[in-house]
Amino acid sequence: MKVLKYLTEINAPREKVWEILWNNETYKKWTRVFCDSSDVISDWKEGANVQFLSSEGNGMLSKITEMKPPEIMTFKHLKVIKNGEEIPFDKEHKNWEGALESYKLIPEDDGTILKVKMDSANEYEDYFNEKFPKALKIIKELSEQS
Repeated sequence: MKVLKYLTEINAPREKVWEILWNNETYKKWTRVFCDSSDVISDWKEGANVQFLSSEGNGMLSKITEMKPPEIMTFKHLKVIKNGEEIPFDKEHKNWEGALESYKLIPEDDGTILKVKMDSANEYEDYFNEKFPKALKIIKELSEQS
C-alpha cells in the first residue's frame, strides 16, 4: 500500500468547496473522471456507511471515520460491491481492505487549499496520478463558478 497525495488551490471559501465535494449532483460531475456513471449513497454522517457505485452496481463500501464540515472528510474502505452485493475483499482487491481516503480543506487568504490523501494499492498508483489531477481541476472549476 502506498500513500498518494494531491493538492489544489481554489479561489472559493471552503464551505463552497465542501458543498461541491459532497453534494450528490456535483459529486457525480467531478467523479466522472474515475467512472462515467459514478454515484454515491450515504446520509453523510460520521460513522455512516457510504456506497461508491457505478451504474452497474459495482464499487466500494466505506465508512465515514471522520467528518468535520467544512474541514475534513475521511473514509475507510471496508468491502467491495459487485452487482449491488457487498462482499468481503477477495484476492484481487485485498490490498484495499482498511485503506483510508481523506479530504482536508484549509482556508487560505480568499480561498481554500484542498488536500487529498489516500492509501492505494501499488498497481493503481499510475491510474490515480492520472485521474486525481483531472478531478481536482473539475472541483476547482465548479467551486470558482459564481
